Amino acid sequence: MKVFLVDDEIVVREGIRESFPWEDTPYVLVGEAPDGEMALPMIRDTNPDIVITDIKMPFMDGIELCKIMHRQMPWIGVIVLSGYDEFEYARQCIQLGVREYMLKPINADALKETLDKVSAQLTAERNTAMHAASLRARMESGGKLVREKLVGSLFNGEAAEKDAPDVLTQLATMGCPVPAPFYTVIDAAFSPVGEGQAVAEALIESTGGGALPSPGRVGTRFLIPGESGEDVEERAYAFATTLARELERVGETEIRVGIGEIVADPEEIYQSFKTARHIRHLLVERTDAQAIILGSREMGEPADEKTPAVISEAKLYMSMHFSDPNLMLQDVAKAVNMSSSRFSTVFSQQNGQTFTEYLVYLRLTKAKELLRSTTVRSLQIAREVGYNDAHYFSYIFKKNTGMTPSEYRAQYQNQPE
Repeated sequence: MKVFLVDDEIVVREGIRESFPWEDTPYVLVGEAPDGEMALPMIRDTNPDIVITDIKMPFMDGIELCKIMHRQMPWIGVIVLSGYDEFEYARQCIQLGVREYMLKPINADALKETLDKVSAQLTAERNTAMHAASLRARMESGGKLVREKLVGSLFNGEAAEKDAPDVLTQLATMGCPVPAPFYTVIDAAFSPVGEGQAVAEALIESTGGGALPSPGRVGTRFLIPGESGEDVEERAYAFATTLARELERVGETEIRVGIGEIVADPEEIYQSFKTARHIRHLLVERTDAQAIILGSREMGEPADEKTPAVISEAKLYMSMHFSDPNLMLQDVAKAVNMSSSRFSTVFSQQNGQTFTEYLVYLRLTKAKELLRSTTVRSLQIAREVGYNDAHYFSYIFKKNTGMTPSEYRAQYQNQPE
């Protein structure tokens, strides 16, 4: 399982990173950040199963980070660290769905035990949710079918437009989070359909109703409500990305996901669905083996925002700023006028690497050049390529090359290109 670490103390991050036997466990550390504000877009980008976060941090503390993850990515298991044995923190953590609460200092054995516990919980919940979803589908329970038919009616013919407000009102009486200020529609196709729909249903359960499904002949359509246009976009791309990952995890193929435009008027939900369906139909022609997610804004509208141009612009921006240790996904997303979740999804699909992977590639490419051609110390090279923490630089370098910086220098310095 993938693990992400958030703590403002370098010594704590270094201790967990270096003293924990990652290679001997089923866990992989996919990233780390010093506060919640920097961590959030990286979490969206790396899509971890478990997040370990401190409580007391500058800018965005652990409580606020947990609130956002609980609302937008509730399928992630969270372990909270704190040096303060105070009941109020524990109470807030429990309310936000945090799995475990650990007091510092943390030792490797205790962390392994906690990770195993959370991992087992997540695995059991995924299996239980899939089983329950499959069982409910076979039983065709009345309430569930009514909800699905109501959601489906929003996507069924021109009458859906004028009837949409009444449909949303009926859904609200059944406990669904509608009406809402904004909406978008996701149309997902996958094969085999039955098993994939069970996976989708299990994921929906973990969102607490943040996505309203309507199973179809080739997959499932989803209505995504939200408090703002940006909130809906973040929710839609985060949900679509995780759905694709979970479908791939169980062996589903031909995964094609279309995301419609964001609308504020219930009567426009049908238009968002038609756009999502049109995109999904276009994606069926693609022969890519991996899952494909495409939103209406990536279709080249307006003309000067075509996806390849946006990605080229983003890569150029990153090549000019990778040495900035504070460069984050949201900075590049802002530079190309995208939300963080949308940019993360689009970048990884168009570039074949996640934002984090590409940033590491840029930094290590420059580091290798400096190690081969100069006698500058590794500490200085780390700073020149964007790493304030020399130990983390060495960790990343060895993880990606199989050698420490000094070993790389000894082997390749002064050799011809």
